[in-house]
Amino acid sequence: MSSQTTTHYLALSNTTIFYRTAGSAEKPTILLLHGFPTSSHMYRNLIPLLSQKYHVVAPDFPGFGFTTASPDYKYTFASITTTLGEFLDALNVKVFSLYIFDYGAPVGLRLALQRPQAVRALITQNGNAYLDGIGDGFSAIKQYWMTGSAEDREGLRQSLLSFDSVKWQYENGTPHPERIAPETWTLDHALMSRKGNQEIQLDLLKDYETNVQLYPKFQEWFRNRQVPTLIAWGKNDLLFVRPGAEAYKRDLPNAEFHLLDAGHFAGETETLEIGSLILEFLGKNGI
Repeated sequence: MSSQTTTHYLALSNTTIFYRTAGSAEKPTILLLHGFPTSSHMYRNLIPLLSQKYHVVAPDFPGFGFTTASPDYKYTFASITTTLGEFLDALNVKVFSLYIFDYGAPVGLRLALQRPQAVRALITQNGNAYLDGIGDGFSAIKQYWMTGSAEDREGLRQSLLSFDSVKWQYENGTPHPERIAPETWTLDHALMSRKGNQEIQLDLLKDYETNVQLYPKFQEWFRNRQVPTLIAWGKNDLLFVRPGAEAYKRDLPNAEFHLLDAGHFAGETETLEIGSLILEFLGKNGI
């Protein structure tokens, strides 16, 4: 039987982290890490499915959702990873199964490099760690990596940060748009439209290049740890494409592999299937 999801704010050194949680802290922990442009809100339907057997924790990263940070906070993936580590320490979460999606992948895998024994199992839903997985939807972002120009930055502001673009990320590639509640993209865009937040998002889009540079280290961690891995990938995603899912099998040959008829936000449209896959997968691995 699942437990009630509750929301909390946790004050840390230079942030106040908003997070959702459910399930007894005596049970094994599942850490759910969100992506761009969303927050822990994307897991509102998955958390009750998992909390019937697990302690589930889903934080909002600095710059997203309802987490706040000090004015001098530096919005980089390295900083967000440090904050996540501080958050887990404050909750006394030492080991966990790691669910990664989009931005959650580099943050979670950076943390895994720092705490290689903390991750009991890995679940990736369009959480990329290979050059193979970077699709054509990244072309304007890669252009900005190369130039760092004000013109390319402004182009991303007008395209990727627009309301229509946020909605497109949810709906593109799914045969079931009726499963996606409109408050998802509406909330994401509203929060992204707060004063100063677009600059945060553009800074992170530029800094994503540092994650690509770490891909070989992520892959080395996969090979060395051979952590039980579940791949549940929306095969119609144009941002993190299907070859990125296939690439995991090079380093994790025993990974459980599922391609879903879904887009980037498979977790929104295939929630029941993904929840069932996770419960079965963790159970088979004695977690």
